[in-house]
Amino acid sequence: MPAVTVTTLQELKQKGEKIAMLTAYDATFAHAACQAGVEVLLVGDSLGMVVQGQDSTLPVSIDEMAYHTACVKRGNQGALIVTDLSFMSYATLEQTLANSARVMQAGAHMVKLEGGVTLADAVQRLAENGVPVCMHMGLTPQSVNLFGGYKVQGRGEAQARQLRADAIALEQAGAAMLLLECVPSELAAEITQAVKIPVIGIGAGSATDGQVLVLHDMLGLSLTGRAPKFVKNFMDGQTSIQAALAAYVKAVKEVSFPAAEHGFSA
Repeated sequence: MPAVTVTTLQELKQKGEKIAMLTAYDATFAHAACQAGVEVLLVGDSLGMVVQGQDSTLPVSIDEMAYHTACVKRGNQGALIVTDLSFMSYATLEQTLANSARVMQAGAHMVKLEGGVTLADAVQRLAENGVPVCMHMGLTPQSVNLFGGYKVQGRGEAQARQLRADAIALEQAGAAMLLLECVPSELAAEITQAVKIPVIGIGAGSATDGQVLVLHDMLGLSLTGRAPKFVKNFMDGQTSIQAALAAYVKAVKEVSFPAAEHGFSA
């Protein structure tokens, strides 16, 4: 497929065509996802759990994020690569700039930070230096200890108002994309309408501009045997991994995934 860029994603939002995004951690699966039509590959710090067997994303280092980004780059065939900055690797502006440079030089086209409006200055500085930023909002796994577990965010008017305001402020600061995780479907729809940049959802309903899942989850692979509510096993009824990847892209594009049971209420 032609190389996907930030402009491509903006055009898909404007046309109302859903964006298919999946995590990838190596060259082989990056290649397979591209063959299936996935437009965005997320080198997620979720690799800590699904690749390394950790109990959270916190132990993942920026060295490991750069390594896996380089692996994904070698298998990529035109998708936009987004890489997470790992836990505490963007605690200061200097760290943010240096570590963003590391993963961009490894092959990323965009970096992803977890948080809200407190990172607006970092987003602005990155954009000024040619680094597109995806802001991960709602349930941010790096803050699991602060949240007291993996819980839906944005329930209640105060939380919802803050999320909406943060999304608008981050767009104004220069964010190129938003990712909403475990946010009530109605709130995610409001935020998607409120900003001009693409909004990707995971457990955020079907009204966002696109969807993302962890590769291993959508293939029915889990170390714990328990899949989150927002996950669908796309290997069901398929004869190959490649067919499952294609089924995921088709379901996202046709808006048959996510269904109502994959989302959350306010």
